[in-house]
Amino acid sequence: MLIVDINEISNHFDALLELVANGKSIIITKAGKPIARLTPINEAPHDRTGGQWKGRVKLHGDFDAPFPENVAAPFGAMTRKGKLP
Repeated sequence: MLIVDINEISNHFDALLELVANGKSIIITKAGKPIARLTPINEAPHDRTGGQWKGRVKLHGDFDAPFPENVAAPFGAMTRKGKLP
């Protein structure tokens, strides 16, 4: 991945776009801090394979149960009674 300061963008814009068109990603910085990423739009999505956490995470049987009213009410969420506070 190429890192380019914002002040250099206009001087090398055509060359940087050519790199992006060929699959490279570019991080644009300002005063040394990253502010943007320039990436190809046809970049293939990363493969996501399920099961990486199998055997390493334990969920409670009621992990998807509604929150108790005292927890849900401040957020405007549904309570165990199925009503909005």
